[in-house]
Amino acid sequence: MPKILLIEDDISFCKLLERFLLKKAYDVTIAFSAEEARLAIKKESFDLILTDLRLPDSDGIGLMKEFKDSYPDIPVILMTGYSDVNTAVKAIKNGAADYISKPFNPDEVLLVITNALQSETTTEETPSKEKKAPRKQTTSSENEFVKGISVASKKLLDHIQLVSPTDMSVLIIGESGTGKEIIAKSIHQQSNRKNNNFIAVDCGAIPKELAASEFFGHLKGSFTGAISDKMGYFEAANGGTLFLDEIGNLSYENQIQLLRALQERKIKPVGSNKEINVDIRIITATNEDLREAVKNGDFREDLYHRINEFSIQSPSLTDRGEDLMVFADYFLEKANQQLNKEIIGFSPEVVDIFQKYSWPGNLRELQNCVKRATLLSRGDFIESDVLPAEFFQIQKQSSNTGNFSLSENEKEAIIYALSKAQNNKSEAAKLLKITRKTLYNKLKQYNID
Repeated sequence: MPKILLIEDDISFCKLLERFLLKKAYDVTIAFSAEEARLAIKKESFDLILTDLRLPDSDGIGLMKEFKDSYPDIPVILMTGYSDVNTAVKAIKNGAADYISKPFNPDEVLLVITNALQSETTTEETPSKEKKAPRKQTTSSENEFVKGISVASKKLLDHIQLVSPTDMSVLIIGESGTGKEIIAKSIHQQSNRKNNNFIAVDCGAIPKELAASEFFGHLKGSFTGAISDKMGYFEAANGGTLFLDEIGNLSYENQIQLLRALQERKIKPVGSNKEINVDIRIITATNEDLREAVKNGDFREDLYHRINEFSIQSPSLTDRGEDLMVFADYFLEKANQQLNKEIIGFSPEVVDIFQKYSWPGNLRELQNCVKRATLLSRGDFIESDVLPAEFFQIQKQSSNTGNFSLSENEKEAIIYALSKAQNNKSEAAKLLKITRKTLYNKLKQYNID
């Protein structure tokens, strides 16, 4: 069981991450400060160090250098509260195995840890002592934006190319999972600001009481819990692009603070009397109708016009049907790299199932589905037996003769799951994501032998 030293002064976040890692079969020791970490590493040996960039009694990079000098074989991963590409580059140059920004995606945390531990094993086993290159941390979308072939994709690309070189504020509108952040990154990458930071913020994840501190920073002691100075998102994005996802989730008071900062291009950290000039481009995204929110008085009209100098529609996967397998192949290539697999492609049956499915979760659902299927596949091709049960629910057919009833859909799904599981009831129940007892009740209900 790999042993991890977790250094993080935010106690609640630290405990959350510890629980997650323990659940994933890692042995975790916690340190809330650099001093505690030094004592811990003297007492026992670790396979990996996971440290916050900002600690009450030390700078994460300084602490990392200290550990690398004394324990060169232990990989160190840095964590920080916002994406600062300069810090990431500096950290990796100074010997960090990798770098992750909060809030984390759990899959990404596991991937980064696995890669770091594998890198170390490779290093020990390779006489040449050549280390695997760390996962490239970048604010670029060079390898992320996939050019589709559908009419909707071509229109999207035209709009991105048109607005990128300008400094106009862009509002990206689209369903959840359609890749709004990737569109924003692509705009940044093709703009004159591409060499500066791209900072992405999920407005839905910020409590309204902390929004001012998150956006504008704070001084040490300015409120309970402010144990050190903190740089806000605006200052972190200075000279670059600030991407505000799900902007409709901001409270009315936070909207006023944001509007003032955008109008004056000046911010004042919480607890400070000094204003800081900021030069940023704003890109926002929403999956709701902000015009409706303006009409209802939930969103300020003046802020809406300020962020919507140019709007871009992020099409759903059903609006770009011709792109489906283009994206599926791209996600397969990505999954092969991440999971160290060599799956060649999709079986004709899977292609057919994909094309009939409605993809309510859009590109995010497709990516997750392909990654999971890649992990589960044992042959050269992804076959239908590694797809989740929802793909076998018969899609409602719109025809003059009417639609299948829900119970008929359910019956068909059960029959299909049983055939896939070769009549093994436990396996069929797993495929259908129901208990075995529920399955037996349903078999009785539909008179299925």
